[in-house]
Amino acid sequence: MEQVTLLEQDLVNAICRFHARYKNVQPADVTVELTYDDATGYGAEAEVAGQTDYFNTPTFIAAIRLYIDEVLQRNASSAGIELDIDDEEGMIARLRF
Repeated sequence: MEQVTLLEQDLVNAICRFHARYKNVQPADVTVELTYDDATGYGAEAEVAGQTDYFNTPTFIAAIRLYIDEVLQRNASSAGIELDIDDEEGMIARLRF
């Protein structure tokens, strides 16, 4: 089983790509802040032209799956995804194929 780690910038890029597709804008037009809360889990806030949308954990995972398909060019449906907070790297995702 192969393991790949997505670093915090990869996660930001994944949300940018996902949200840009939804809003029909360029990924560079999206500002992202990753979030974590003990009660709600992992998430993100994505802002375009002054409008902020909130991503819960399942939507965050969907954005990562799109990133796996389009950027890593791997089969996202076969990937196990585990989100975590690393002391040095910040928020990360461990992918298992």
